[in-house]
Amino acid sequence: MDPGQEVRSSGRTPRVVVRRVVPTDPAVRGSASLFVTEASRQGIGADRRMLAVGPEPASEHVAAALRVDSGEPVIARRKLLIANGIPVRIATSYFRADLFGGTRLAEPGFVAPSLQATITVLGHRFGRAEERLIIRAPSGYEIDTLELDPGEWVVEVLRISYSDQDLPVHALETICAGSRHVFEITQITGADEF
Repeated sequence: MDPGQEVRSSGRTPRVVVRRVVPTDPAVRGSASLFVTEASRQGIGADRRMLAVGPEPASEHVAAALRVDSGEPVIARRKLLIANGIPVRIATSYFRADLFGGTRLAEPGFVAPSLQATITVLGHRFGRAEERLIIRAPSGYEIDTLELDPGEWVVEVLRISYSDQDLPVHALETICAGSRHVFEITQITGADEF
C-alpha cells in the first residue's frame, strides 16, 4: 500500500497509513513539527491539535522515565496528530515540574521554534535517548480520541531524552493507531545490512 493511501475498513472511519521513521532524520527532528514534516514528505495532509497543557500526576511508567515518584505532578503537553483528516496519534510530552514548571514548556499552545530548542535554551544539552515500544489494547479515551475500530490495538512508543548530564529532560509518549502506521527502520549512512 502506498503511504497515505486511504482504505476502508469494516469500522467507523477511513484509514490512512503513516510511516514513522526510526531513527528520525536530523533535519526532520529539528523541524518545528516532526509529524507535519514527516507526513508532508509522504504526501499526506498533516495537522495537529493541542488537547491539553498543564500539570498532571505522573503515571508509573512516566515517573520511572523522568526519575520522579509515581503520582508526583509533571508538566504534560498532549496533542492529537491528524493525517488526511484522520486521527492517527496522541503524543504527550512530559517534563519534570522541578525543572520546567514556570517555563514556556508549562504554558498553553505550541512552542516555537521547537520543544528541543526550548529545552536547550533552558540550559539542558541533549546527550542520548532511548525508546520503548509496546503493543497493547487501547484505553477508552484512546478508542474515542483516535476513533478506533472494535478490536484495534495501539502501539505505545515512549522516548526518553537525557541531557549530557544523564538527566531525563523529556519523556515523549506517543500512542499510535496500530493499523495506521508502518515503522520504517533506516540505517546510518554506509550501513545497509539488517
